[in-house]
Amino acid sequence: MSRRRFIKQFGAGATLLSLAPLELLAAREEVIKISILHTNDIHSRIECFTSGRNKGAGGMLQLASVIKQIRYEEENILLLDAGDIFQGTPYFNYYGGELEFKLMSEMGFDASTLGNHDFDNGIDGLVKQLPHANFPFLCANYDVSNTVLNGHTLPNKIFNKSGIKIGVFGLGIELAGLVDPKLYKETLYIDPILVANEQSNLLKNKLNCDLVVCLSHLGYSYKSKKVSDRVLAQETKNIDLIIGGHTHTFLKKPKLIENKNGEEVLINQVGFGAIKLGKIDFYFQKSTRKKKYESASIVVKNNAKSV
Repeated sequence: MSRRRFIKQFGAGATLLSLAPLELLAAREEVIKISILHTNDIHSRIECFTSGRNKGAGGMLQLASVIKQIRYEEENILLLDAGDIFQGTPYFNYYGGELEFKLMSEMGFDASTLGNHDFDNGIDGLVKQLPHANFPFLCANYDVSNTVLNGHTLPNKIFNKSGIKIGVFGLGIELAGLVDPKLYKETLYIDPILVANEQSNLLKNKLNCDLVVCLSHLGYSYKSKKVSDRVLAQETKNIDLIIGGHTHTFLKKPKLIENKNGEEVLINQVGFGAIKLGKIDFYFQKSTRKKKYESASIVVKNNAKSV
């Protein structure tokens, strides 16, 4: 018997004990577990931090080891990133993003959205590095039709894990005021709330996704009226999970916000520099598609621990 099958068969029983109110039904039928792993604002942090309070933590090399171990233990994994892969260490200055995309491809990232710093070498510099990324960039509220990025992004993508359909779409922050217009050129910003409602309705109600995930680089929260993940959750319908970035917010656990239908939306963000890896496990009843979740924030070190 393989280690994964052993864990699946014997670990599932212990897990189901904590899954009220689904536990009684779960005992009678199959429950499908989907593990969503996520990062944001990696900022070209290839190696761990060597000083300060984050000394010994973070970095893509250690992140790769943590993800490899989780893949050994879990079956249905979706690995996502919420943007700002570029900028922050000399590795970006020297390699221009090639190393970051290659490492993410090796780790098996399924999708990312675009952050403002991903334009720091210009839109031409970004496109130059895209052949090194074996995963799609999802950004539904950037109109790049008049740029060299045209045809290189998708608004959304659907992933199928053991029969569970997961629809993922991306949202980028307004670049004006953050990025020199010469760098993003004719990229047009579209209202993220309008786009999010269109995308989530498409994925949930027309394409029948069991779970709708938004990869957002809007930022977690602001004192101003600027659109944030919290505002996005409140002003939309049909989104189950918002994986955020931009504000480098360390959330100990996902925040629950009520949407326009009075339903709960999960929001999570895990800081920056790959210091932590987010892990949200969804448990679906196979027949009804009812779901419950558990979450963990994993410190990225050689002796990684969930907190």
